[in-house]
Amino acid sequence: MKTTSPPRSPAAAGTAADITPLEIVPLKRYGRMVIAAVAVLLVGGLIFALVTSKNLDWRVVGQYLFAPVIIEGVILTVQLTVLAVIIGIVLGIVLALMKLSDNKVLTVLADLYLWFFRGTPQLIQLIFWFNLAFLFPTINLGFVSWDTNALITPFIAALIGLSLNEGAYMAEIIRGGILGVPKGQREAAIALGFTPLEMMTKIILPQTMRMVIPPTGNQAIAMLKVTSLVSVISARDLLTNAQMIYSRNYYVIELLIVACAWYLLLTTVATLLQNQLEKKYAGRSGNTPARGAHRGLFKRLTQTGAQR
Repeated sequence: MKTTSPPRSPAAAGTAADITPLEIVPLKRYGRMVIAAVAVLLVGGLIFALVTSKNLDWRVVGQYLFAPVIIEGVILTVQLTVLAVIIGIVLGIVLALMKLSDNKVLTVLADLYLWFFRGTPQLIQLIFWFNLAFLFPTINLGFVSWDTNALITPFIAALIGLSLNEGAYMAEIIRGGILGVPKGQREAAIALGFTPLEMMTKIILPQTMRMVIPPTGNQAIAMLKVTSLVSVISARDLLTNAQMIYSRNYYVIELLIVACAWYLLLTTVATLLQNQLEKKYAGRSGNTPARGAHRGLFKRLTQTGAQR
């Protein structure tokens, strides 16, 4: 039985070259457009209100923006931030190693430290260190003693309070970074005869850097703003000096804007530095900490083979 194919339609009879491509029309999201327009209007209205407000004297802002007393406060704020972060990182490394130790006494001590300093408000800690003289009028080490009020100045009290608190948070960040290194790296280092100190400094910590830099950068940026708490103990930071000025001339909002401008500048610089460090340790230059650790393992392996 002979069969015949059905007749082809005119559209199907054409070649592929005759087919007109469909035009892709992007979906119009009116909801997003409305939300964006409202946000722009709100921000623009706020800026316009600030600029045109008769109750805000921008000449005072310009007058005190680079005033010597404000610059002194900025310098002290940066000093507190840098020193507190450095001490906090050192404390964090020690506490992280204590928590990862097989020694139960060290683990419990580290847990107690973290429990106390993460469980109490930082403002209370600052006030406690500033008023330490009520508990210990003198600090006596047996062979030497100091008057507590003379030793624990507002700057020292602020540094102690910020550093000890920062160390508790850095310990968990560093511990997480150490645990993020593959277990095989430790096993290979032990097999090649690395001492625990060599394994930690040459293999584990270099690879940990890449993982802990982002949260450490966030902690440093947060520390810049947390330093404003030391104004309660008159540590002469940026906010303290701004408060001293507006307590005399009553330009409260203007001096707060000055302080905010400097905090924004400092956090912007800190963010840029963080980004540069992240790029460096992300391996864009091809020299990552992990590769350096691998080279260390390879070098030790070749030395072991040569000795054999």
